[in-house]
Amino acid sequence: EKEITNNQRIVAALPTIKHCLTNGANNVVLMSHLGRPDGLVNDKYSLAPVSQELKKLLGQDVQFLSDCVGSEVETACAKPAKGAVILLENLRFHIEEEGKGVDKDGKK
Repeated sequence: EKEITNNQRIVAALPTIKHCLTNGANNVVLMSHLGRPDGLVNDKYSLAPVSQELKKLLGQDVQFLSDCVGSEVETACAKPAKGAVILLENLRFHIEEEGKGVDKDGKK
């Protein structure tokens, strides 16, 4: 499994996540990006290890979704358990998030 070498940004987000959960948010859905995978799924840039680090730092389960769009994500985010923390997969696995990236056919 990929190792997180610097969790500074994760730690920096903890007060906000905790504030949301203790001040009326039913749940928290997190999204982020990592690296420049050019709109392609690349395990090197997966956020799965981030979910494990969040779980450790928050002291509660974090549900990791293997995509950031689609029916699985919609279902999971529609009615999560109260207090749930959900982390979506890397947004940049989709070409639309890359800005100047190209798709598999070389089109922007």
